[in-house]
Amino acid sequence: MDFSIPDDLLVLRNAVRDFVYQEIIPTETRIEEENAVPDELMQKMRDMGLFGLTIPEQYGGLGIGPLGHTLITEEFGKAHSAIRALIGINNGIGSRALVLSGSEEQRESYLPRLATGELIAAFAVSEPDAGSDVSSIRTNATRDGDGYLLNGAKHFITNAPIADVFTVLAVTDKKLGSRGGMSAFLVEKDTPGFSVGRIQDTMGSRGCLRGELVFEDCRIPMRNMIGDEGEGFATIMSCLAEGRITYAAFCVGTAQRLLDMSIEYAKERVQFGRPIAEFQAIQFMLAEMATSVHAARTGTWHAAWKCEHGEECNQEASMAKLFASEAAGRVADSAVQIHGAMGYACDLAVERLYRDARLYRIAEGTSEIQKILISRNLLR
Repeated sequence: MDFSIPDDLLVLRNAVRDFVYQEIIPTETRIEEENAVPDELMQKMRDMGLFGLTIPEQYGGLGIGPLGHTLITEEFGKAHSAIRALIGINNGIGSRALVLSGSEEQRESYLPRLATGELIAAFAVSEPDAGSDVSSIRTNATRDGDGYLLNGAKHFITNAPIADVFTVLAVTDKKLGSRGGMSAFLVEKDTPGFSVGRIQDTMGSRGCLRGELVFEDCRIPMRNMIGDEGEGFATIMSCLAEGRITYAAFCVGTAQRLLDMSIEYAKERVQFGRPIAEFQAIQFMLAEMATSVHAARTGTWHAAWKCEHGEECNQEASMAKLFASEAAGRVADSAVQIHGAMGYACDLAVERLYRDARLYRIAEGTSEIQKILISRNLLR
């Protein structure tokens, strides 16, 4: 494996890094206070083409592959988590099903607008009784003339209040279930019978809005089915490997920022007449943090490299997501400890990053689910 970054990706990565530090990080306090990403920042992201990083060039995107997406997502991991929710979903699970299984009509209709950020995407699978166990979803779609009637509910759907188009998984044959009885649909926000329910407040991730979706005889035309009937479960699962890799990269970016902040604080904070960086207890914490970041980054890059080259990478994707999310949690905890009372105060970003990091072991497949997948592959 070659660990050098191609020049074109290096230029793009550096441009995004500059954007993160110059435009996004100075806006973080405002995002927290307003629980929303400012319109002017949204427009700057559109102008940079950030909503279409992975969307193929023929549909108006930049068409970067998994490795490039991983590098860019790591930089966004250093910024407010609300940014990843917007850009990450448009480039990942919000558009991936269309890229992989959508009809040409669907791709031409939606992908160019997703690439420019004109449309914001959402991925609707989780339900009150179906989180990790996707096969137990109850939202159903029944044939009705030349379309389907969609009924049911989803919850904890990222971007729910602001999204324009939703990729929705529903049961079309209860007897077959996940083995050919689920289908994926595109649902636009103004479709009759569809509504956004309660906005679900969370411990962290301010500005990243999650909510309930309600479908009551919501009529979906046949042309809005992604792929063929019964292929939905496979389509959705095919989106998740790359999603776990990029989520791991996001965790790496967050951990790197926390490490950087901790190093600087340890050099500046004086106790007992000298900087705390001179105390072995602090040095050991920094060493462990740096080692976790390095290991998480290496595993994530390897998974992305395999994906980039068309190799089977489900196992590596689960390993990367598991290790990187757990590492981010450990690093966040150590960062608070190094900062002491200031790490617990809302004055510094450390406190927010600590709260946000707790989600990472749950979203995009819990740590327990990743362990099940990894062990299943080992014992197959």
